[in-house]
Amino acid sequence: MRRLLPFLLLGLSCNLSPFLIGEDSRPNILFIYTDDHSYRTVSCYPEAYDWVKTPNMDALAESGVRFHHATVGTWCMPSRAMLLTGKHGYGIESMRMEGTYPGSEYDPSQCPFWPAVFRENGYQTAHIGKWHTGTDTGYGRDWDYQIVWNRPRYPGNSGHYYYDQLIEKNGGEAVMTGGYSTDNYTEWALDYIHGREGRSADKPWYLWLCYGGVHGPFTPADRHKEDYEDALVPDPADIYPPREGKPTYSRYVEQWVEGPAGEPVLKRGKEKGGIKSKNSKTLTDWVRQVNQAVKSLDEGVGQLVEALKESGQYEDTLIVFTSDQGFAWGQHGFQVKKAPYDANIRSPFMISFPGKVAAGKVCKSPVSGTDLIPTFFSYAGIERPWEMHGHDLRPLLENPDADWGHPVLTTFTGDSYGSDTNEIPVGDSPEAKRKLYMRGGVPWWISLVEGNHKYIRTLVPGEPEELYDLQNDPDELVNLARNPEYQQEVVRLREATIAELERTNAGFIDNLPAVADLP
Repeated sequence: MRRLLPFLLLGLSCNLSPFLIGEDSRPNILFIYTDDHSYRTVSCYPEAYDWVKTPNMDALAESGVRFHHATVGTWCMPSRAMLLTGKHGYGIESMRMEGTYPGSEYDPSQCPFWPAVFRENGYQTAHIGKWHTGTDTGYGRDWDYQIVWNRPRYPGNSGHYYYDQLIEKNGGEAVMTGGYSTDNYTEWALDYIHGREGRSADKPWYLWLCYGGVHGPFTPADRHKEDYEDALVPDPADIYPPREGKPTYSRYVEQWVEGPAGEPVLKRGKEKGGIKSKNSKTLTDWVRQVNQAVKSLDEGVGQLVEALKESGQYEDTLIVFTSDQGFAWGQHGFQVKKAPYDANIRSPFMISFPGKVAAGKVCKSPVSGTDLIPTFFSYAGIERPWEMHGHDLRPLLENPDADWGHPVLTTFTGDSYGSDTNEIPVGDSPEAKRKLYMRGGVPWWISLVEGNHKYIRTLVPGEPEELYDLQNDPDELVNLARNPEYQQEVVRLREATIAELERTNAGFIDNLPAVADLP
């Protein structure tokens, strides 16, 4: 039913894994990627509100492995750059913000994207949806087929996450496109999977489907605007400052204030109390709206899986579902991503491949978005073309209880990449502050998750380190680094973090600012 493996096309770069020996085909890869999408909005995660329902995402998790703790990225652009290179942002040379936000550029000779390697080795590569990594989308070099909302090229249209998008197809001129974006992207992906447009029947394929939901303005489809009418969201424990033991920027952040009825509302403008009017949306209003918007994504997941089954490709397709990062709604006072806490950046993360990975299992080992690309290369039987920062997830996919042994490093370097991160910004000049804090008031930081502990180091001189017990304090309320009993663990994880930075050749490793003395 499927095409024969084109062995002769693999050339010298192919590394035939045990998976391929005796097989007549390589797997398709469907990578479903959502935006600003917290694990708390997916009902198979125990941290989701009990009124949240995502049956198709849950079914996908039940058919494969759901990862309990995954950190893909910190904000839209570096997450995507990492998933195109297999490297943390500091290893991505020439990527840069340029022009009106979200304008950006890169040099393909310095910053090659790995889908080109899949093309060279017999795969057909396709990309549908949001593009946020340079005006050059790579059509004809990295992608055989592409329908893309190129935000960097059209900054004036970059806020149109849900309606009236300028869409480029296969490198052509952009066309203003109506309709709800989540539904559009799903329909275009269905056309590809069914072979109605773009797909070659004689090649394995890789499809990166990049939804714009549930990014702000968090707009649900009209059909979902009345859903979850009885939703109720309890106030996060530390929604209001101060927050003892945390660095300055997170200790006093105040994006929420008490509204007229006592429930938190977003702080806006300079009006009295920071509230625009008595009709300001409450925390419950906002969280309800976000989860309404997730429902169309969930419907899309169900349609995509059904299309694979109808077209006879389901058993031949590795399916990955995750997001660029999460999003905080009141936790630690935030309404933003970027900060190092699970509430801000932890993503849903699940992988399904019938008969090839464990089914209905939960993996407790922390994993990283950098691990996805080596995993793709492993299943495709293609040798990695350059050193990547992550690790092949196949041992965990085959045995979710396996001893993984790899800590998860995450870094935030604002909108700086490659050698531009070698010098950590210092000083009070406007340019230094802009580079250090970017947009949203979160400074550069590094973190490491190992087992149940998370270590965080804010890259501002004199700030305290942070240590959280994710099992006993999943909301990250109590900074154990300020507890003398945990001093040895702080030092151990500090050294382990530096070791990971050394392993991945982080240029700023010799410029780390001093931290506050431990108690």
